[in-house]
Amino acid sequence: MHSRFSKIAFGSAIAGSTAYLSSWLINDFPFLEDEKLKVHASSGNAKLVKRPLPPRSEQLKSLKNESFDVLIIGGGASGAGCALDAQTRGLKTALIEMDDFASGTSSRSTKLIHGGVRYLQKAIMNLDIEQYRMVKEALHERAFMLESAPHLTQPLPIMVPIYKSRSLGQFLFNLRRAGNSEEGIERTIGLRWWQVPYFWIGMKMYDLVAGFKTVKHSFYIGKTSALENFPMLRKERLCGAIVYYDGQQDDARMCLAIALTATRHGATVANHIKAVEILKDSNGCCCGARLRDEFTGEEWNCLAKCIINATGPHTDSVRKMDNPKIPTICAASAGTHIVLPGYYSPEKMGLLDPATSDGRVIFFLPWQKHTIAGTTDMPCEVTHHPKPTEEEILFILQEIKNYLNKDVEVRRGDVLSAWSGIRPLISDPNKSDTQSIARNHVVEVSDSRMITIAGGKWTTYRSMATDTVDAALKAVPELATKAGPCITDKLLIEGAHGWTPTMYIRLVQDFGLECEVAQHLAYYYGDRAFAVAKLASLTGQRWPIIGRKIHPEFPYIDAEIRYGVREYAMTAIDMIARRLRLSFLNVQAAREALPLIVNTMAEELHWDEKEKQRQTDLAIEFLMNEMGEQVNRASKDKIPIDLTKDEVKMYIERFRLIDQENKGYISINDMRRSFKNFGDVHISGEELHEMLREIDTNMNGQVELDEYLQMMSAVKAGHISATASRFARMAEMEHEKAQIKKKIPVERSGGGL
Repeated sequence: MHSRFSKIAFGSAIAGSTAYLSSWLINDFPFLEDEKLKVHASSGNAKLVKRPLPPRSEQLKSLKNESFDVLIIGGGASGAGCALDAQTRGLKTALIEMDDFASGTSSRSTKLIHGGVRYLQKAIMNLDIEQYRMVKEALHERAFMLESAPHLTQPLPIMVPIYKSRSLGQFLFNLRRAGNSEEGIERTIGLRWWQVPYFWIGMKMYDLVAGFKTVKHSFYIGKTSALENFPMLRKERLCGAIVYYDGQQDDARMCLAIALTATRHGATVANHIKAVEILKDSNGCCCGARLRDEFTGEEWNCLAKCIINATGPHTDSVRKMDNPKIPTICAASAGTHIVLPGYYSPEKMGLLDPATSDGRVIFFLPWQKHTIAGTTDMPCEVTHHPKPTEEEILFILQEIKNYLNKDVEVRRGDVLSAWSGIRPLISDPNKSDTQSIARNHVVEVSDSRMITIAGGKWTTYRSMATDTVDAALKAVPELATKAGPCITDKLLIEGAHGWTPTMYIRLVQDFGLECEVAQHLAYYYGDRAFAVAKLASLTGQRWPIIGRKIHPEFPYIDAEIRYGVREYAMTAIDMIARRLRLSFLNVQAAREALPLIVNTMAEELHWDEKEKQRQTDLAIEFLMNEMGEQVNRASKDKIPIDLTKDEVKMYIERFRLIDQENKGYISINDMRRSFKNFGDVHISGEELHEMLREIDTNMNGQVELDEYLQMMSAVKAGHISATASRFARMAEMEHEKAQIKKKIPVERSGGGL
């Protein structure tokens, strides 16, 4: 333990030091943070002061009692970026979000930080200078994101497979019939050998445009190397692959980290606050907004010299709040992703299929020890609660089935989670196809001086924010007199200052955390991981010493729930979706962890039993509708029982062997006993309950005969998860054991002579 004298000595020692040194000291001596020391950092000519995170109550007090230079509506990537840009220029800034930070599109991306290979292709083919500039800007911003938040981002190699074709004529014939024939689709996946020079030049152009800021240079590998790097790849007629590099991130955490960085520099940020009206002065210019607390219903006026609309897909609704007669400028496009078990892809190699059956690009990427596959691209209506559909999920599964080898059985039951995000695209009245709409952004200044940032993509959030604040300074000249230059390209994001790739070792050694948990904390919170670890509970075991897991299959620990509340998580949905990424990775695991999460949040936020139940119900509804649980269940109900008479007879016999008491159903105790009979004594209660939920379609807590037969039919058809397959295998072993007992003993058979 450090003495009080030591605290004062170290406190005096760091006064006036650089941000890096201060962050290093706070990490090595966490008690320094408790002294609420101000960390100074020099960026250009500005002297920035970083403060501890204010509690949400202080943020609301600021919104109610202070006026601002800039009020930003929308807490996604572009809104958080604008808040950081404006505040670090010296403008007094406020940011509000009607739901949670990154609750919309910004948490539902493909997780890539990319320049846009597709857009570069279009730029070259169509000699489109605007597309080229967009790619160049995005590649510059890709380098910035990798440098500014190294704990949340990493380079990711992506493979584009190349297949032999019998002949060019045969390929063109197959391509024409691809829309009507599964065989035709299968023959047109990936690139063909004669397309290699074209794509090779394209990838080298991608590297060239990135310049010295390229992640790593693209290269060609042969069939053997391709299969070594991606063993799941389809082998037939494979002749090699092109590998190029982009970046990958945790999008929701990145957005939150940007907002936290903004508030550490002095910005007022608040989630679950809605703008219900745009206020105007006597000249008809925007002068603030009427805000409403979504929890209490309280409303008040917040004054600001400039309003920035950064609401993504909801851009037009805020624009019409300013001027009901203004025409729309955004076209909404729904993109669905699915999450599969990690064994579907290598841990550090993604895959891109540039030639799907309908011409879209499919990504197949490792993410947090799982696999993300997507995405679709369909025009849609704007909604706060987009839902994935069964048709979109089946489309993605069919496409990935085409380029994985036959050892990888792509099953509907392996979909652990599914979500849909609405992309805000700049609309072109002459085009109705969303594939042809570029993901570039526009900044609009209305007659009332409201600034709107529309379009764009995650990778270019910083440059979008720069353009937006620049436009605000031109529209409101009085702001230009007090604002400094943009310095965000020199700033590190929350958690990056003292982070190193081996920092997790200190967490293991200093706190007694499990290695996997320590790695997760280090790569998720950066140098803030030490503050999280201080909140961890004792496990009561010899090892690990602290860090009780929320769910046995994931490295999330109880301390993250308490720390998440300090980072403005106000609902159970905020926690399972954006502070922890549990609902995006495995919807069933999120449901299982929900009681612990709600109880812990109740301690922090002082919820009563009624509020706990309300939070639980809302979270379950979110999991059912927006995270794909409902379509997963519905897909099971659609599977018909397709078994022969002999198979039905055999499975009924297996069912009765497990149901030893002839109850007419299999209980969880029957399942536990059967697993123990075959040596699986370590199966946990959570695993048993997960199996039961997987099979129990009528949700009555038991497996009846028709449900068992449906499960076996699904196993036969390949439409069931590994969890249920494990139960099916156990039933098969039970049956084999019973058959062995019926065999004639050696004493009677005479040894078979």
